[in-house]
Amino acid sequence: MASSYSQEWRSVCDKFRNAQTLSDIESRKDPENDPFRSKYKARDLLKEILAVLKSFDTGETEDDDNDAAECQTEEPVDGGKGEACGRRCPGDSNAGIRAAKLGVIEFYLGVNHLETEELSAGEEHLMKCMKLLERCTITQENVSLCIQARNQLGILWASRDETEKAQGFLETAESIYIRYMKEDGQPPMDLTEFFVGEEDQLSQQERTKRFELAYTHTLYYLAQVYKNLEQFERAGKYCHSTLQRQLELNQFVPLEWAINAATLSQYYITKTRYMEGRHCLAAASVIAALPGEVPSEAAAQESEIECEKREQLRQKRAEIARCWIKYCLNLMQDAKKLLEDNIGELDVDRQAELRRGRREEEEERERERKSTVLFSSSDTFDSICALEDKVSCVLPLDFEEARAVFLAGQNHVGQAKEYFEMDGHVTDHIEILQDHSALFKALAFFEDDLERRCKMHKRRVDMLEPVCKDLNAQYYLLVCRQLQFELAETYYEMMDLKLAVADRQDELDAHTVKKFNALCSASMAYYEKFLDTARSPDGKFPDKLEDEVLRPALVAKFRVARLQSKLISASPAVQIENLSRSLEAYRFVVRYCEENPEARPAVETELELSEEMVNLLPIKINRIRAKMAVN
Repeated sequence: MASSYSQEWRSVCDKFRNAQTLSDIESRKDPENDPFRSKYKARDLLKEILAVLKSFDTGETEDDDNDAAECQTEEPVDGGKGEACGRRCPGDSNAGIRAAKLGVIEFYLGVNHLETEELSAGEEHLMKCMKLLERCTITQENVSLCIQARNQLGILWASRDETEKAQGFLETAESIYIRYMKEDGQPPMDLTEFFVGEEDQLSQQERTKRFELAYTHTLYYLAQVYKNLEQFERAGKYCHSTLQRQLELNQFVPLEWAINAATLSQYYITKTRYMEGRHCLAAASVIAALPGEVPSEAAAQESEIECEKREQLRQKRAEIARCWIKYCLNLMQDAKKLLEDNIGELDVDRQAELRRGRREEEEERERERKSTVLFSSSDTFDSICALEDKVSCVLPLDFEEARAVFLAGQNHVGQAKEYFEMDGHVTDHIEILQDHSALFKALAFFEDDLERRCKMHKRRVDMLEPVCKDLNAQYYLLVCRQLQFELAETYYEMMDLKLAVADRQDELDAHTVKKFNALCSASMAYYEKFLDTARSPDGKFPDKLEDEVLRPALVAKFRVARLQSKLISASPAVQIENLSRSLEAYRFVVRYCEENPEARPAVETELELSEEMVNLLPIKINRIRAKMAVN
């Protein structure tokens, strides 16, 4: 009898192993017209195993009956939050082992149905698995199964957009892990070990690795759930923990891991947590280099797979470079916000105050770093630290510090542009150019020399203007508007700088006047181009502007008015003409806000100045006319 049972059990183990092979390996070879062929074969084997296990149950001994009688039942599992699986029958009893074996097969049947897109059937099997485990303590025999079943149910409910229900299953899985590690902590059995001989049992190290990986999945899915629930702080924390555990367990795809780390850095940047953001980016860059060098184009031509690999490597590394650009840009812009006075210039008193407080801040940051979960393994720690040292995580307070951050950002601009070329990646390429322009703009704030500052803005014009002229507004309207407005603003800033330089001179020479007028005209031209994009095909300006262009359009009109009045001319007639055009533009802003009162809050400051100029300019124009009449 024992021999017969042993043979039947070996047959069960063989079927289980074959089902695993079919599901995990053979299914990858299934044809497109029959994509689940191997999955269905695996399902049939699992059903056969389940039937055999249940037949074993009918022949249980008296001791087994006693074990089963000791097991109490519990209310059905509902996926709610909190503790699960109270203390009932021991997991290593006959009844406990039987329940675990049945649970494992129900689990794999559930996963099988989910993978073949039969969600309701999958849910049914997973719930049966959990019901079986309700009778047993969370022990070495079943804790991994308890967690993995809830992971799968969490994924299932998340796919149905039932995020809070998914949250319940996953948080319960998390609490099970924490409780088990507190009460026991020994490496638990893996699901596969119930259907192998003693000689094939896993080592303690492998058991630990698989169990920790299952919990890592719990944290990963919780990160997604919290993100969907807009609990971004918790989502960031769980994402960080997931990435760190993947490194420790050496269970990650380098490029995928690197992109996730780079994406997490952007969250930290929005929270001005630059130390953590830099750490994520340094780790992303190091891990992204693990696949090795980008294959040469010659090698890529020999193999389609090599070609795809080459493109993927280039793309992901370029995406990480773009995240570095955002890091450097935000660091400089946040510093600018702290240091600028009420007219947008550098506040030297504030600068000195921040310098005095920096030593204490650095000590506090070092303490924060020690409490931060660092991405590291024995292979990568030194490389990550070395890369971090190349760019500061402290807000720059002067030109030299800002320039160091700028150069780091500019270096990554070059890397990003190598992949995101204008030919084939128009929008991405232009966004990178805009970020490069913004880096120059932020650096210019720290520059004392007005002429040098003006040259930085000229660099912005040189990189954006050719693209703006070549771009088809019919297909890239939004991008064209962005470029037109930025170019108009850049010329406007250059005009203001030239005006400040001119104010220091006793007398303006003809070259300075010509340059100043050229900047005014260029700025007005781009503002007018921007305004033209709001016109109807017959050239009529709308009576009511769309929300997305309301403020930019009215600001553009206001700036045109100011620029028109700033034009320098020795001819009184030309002066009157310029001032009259300026007056008309100011009146447009006032008239539009009178006809559309809801627009007033969007341009409160500009409207107040426009109303003032509508009253003052006619007086100035009449004064010039009076002088002309006398002369």
